[in-house]
Amino acid sequence: MFEHLEMLKDGKSIEKPIYDFALHNRKKEKEIVEAKPIIILEGILIFNEVNLIDIMDIKVFVDTDADVRIIRRIKRDMLERGRSLDSVIDQYLSTVRPSHLQFVEPSKRYADLIIPEGGENEVAIDILYQKIKSLV
Repeated sequence: MFEHLEMLKDGKSIEKPIYDFALHNRKKEKEIVEAKPIIILEGILIFNEVNLIDIMDIKVFVDTDADVRIIRRIKRDMLERGRSLDSVIDQYLSTVRPSHLQFVEPSKRYADLIIPEGGENEVAIDILYQKIKSLV
C-alpha cells in the first residue's frame, strides 16, 4: 500500500488489489487507479502503520459511536455478505470489539482532525474542505 501511495503521489497509476469480503481473500482481478490531485486513503487500521502516517498530508479520524458501528456491521454483513446474525455478533464480540479497543481507538492520537458523528458534523467537514481547498 505504501508503494502504491508513493506512486499515486508521483502521478503514476497503480493496479489496486480487490478484496472479496465474502471469501476473506483477494480476488484475481485488480482495479486500475489513476493518480489525482487528491488521494483519499480510508481504513480502520491506517494509523497503525508508521510509513503510512508519514506519507499522509492530512490525517482524519471519523469517530462513530459503538452502537452505530455494530448496527451498521450487522446490516452490512447480513445483507451484503450473507452472514447470520449469530455469526456477526460472535465475530464482533470475539475479535472486532477487542481489536477496536486495542488498535483502532488508540490510533486516534495520530489524527490531525477527529470528526465526531461522521458525515453529520457539518462544521468539521467544512474545516476539512477548506484545508484541502488551500492545498490544491
